Amino acid sequence: MDLALIWFVLIAVLWTGYLVLEGFDFGVGMLMGLLAKNNKERRLALNTIGPVWDGNEVWLLTAGGATFAAFPEWYATLFSGFYLPLLLILLSLIVRAVAIEYRGKINDEKWRQRWDWAIIGSAWVPSILWGVAFANLVRGVPIAESNGHLEYVGNFFDLLSPFALLGGLVTLSLFLSHGAIFLALKTSGDFSKRAGDFAKKISVAALALAAVWAIWTQLAYSVAWTWAAVLVAALGLVAVVWFARVESFGKAFIANAVVIVGAVVLIFGSMYPDVMPSSIDPAYSLTVDNASSTDYTLTVMTWVAVIMTPIVLAYQAWSYWVFRRRISTDHIPEHSELTFLKK
Repeated sequence: MDLALIWFVLIAVLWTGYLVLEGFDFGVGMLMGLLAKNNKERRLALNTIGPVWDGNEVWLLTAGGATFAAFPEWYATLFSGFYLPLLLILLSLIVRAVAIEYRGKINDEKWRQRWDWAIIGSAWVPSILWGVAFANLVRGVPIAESNGHLEYVGNFFDLLSPFALLGGLVTLSLFLSHGAIFLALKTSGDFSKRAGDFAKKISVAALALAAVWAIWTQLAYSVAWTWAAVLVAALGLVAVVWFARVESFGKAFIANAVVIVGAVVLIFGSMYPDVMPSSIDPAYSLTVDNASSTDYTLTVMTWVAVIMTPIVLAYQAWSYWVFRRRISTDHIPEHSELTFLKK
């Protein structure tokens, strides 16, 4: 296996880590507006992800950085072609970070409500757009040769095909299910019961949407061996529905993670040997070979990854272990604010 192929697989692994971990962050953000009845319950939901959400974003930064360094042609074409959706995702991530930090600075209900809406909105937008983006990578986008370079020649509306929009609904439903299961696991009392009941319903919707999209992907754009990924994802989806129904939320969470692993394998397996297929002519597709960096760059990246990855994984595992206990509204103290910001 050459280094370019190794890094193609590693980038798929990084996206898997990001979607599994950030998926429940987005789910919790969206469910703040659907499940929480008052300020204490919204603070309870935020506290479940408070110690880990920014660490989960490291996976996105690493996946983006690895793509930039290992496949610069892929990175450049991807960001020029998907400019508007990726910009909206980036703005959402910035708004969410600011909102989480600022909502508790002033003890005022209107102040908190504004930032709550910012958190909720900034969770819905990327939950849909990530699915749209990945579906377009599978389907292929208009890439043609221009001035001796392979460039994206479409516009924003070329990205909004029925297949891509269904992909957006799939990631949306998967993240809602992931977040509801996570809240049922991490909280106790009425709020946990409400999250569990929601997980039972949304997991069925996720099963239906993902089944249609996966079969569509397999029949229209993929290869024979990725039926194995479809089967794994399908078994995972059924397991999520079953374990949520019997309220075994730990197993449901693991099953949901397996579904995301199967989906990423299906997406990257369907693209290979391309990293960005051209819908105009396969000759214009960016491939693992023609989009990769030099062997020297990939060798340096591999040694850095070998040294740093265990450190990052150990730190993140330690964070989850320290904050592993369930919490309830009884653990949420009365609101305090920064005195110099008092109105």
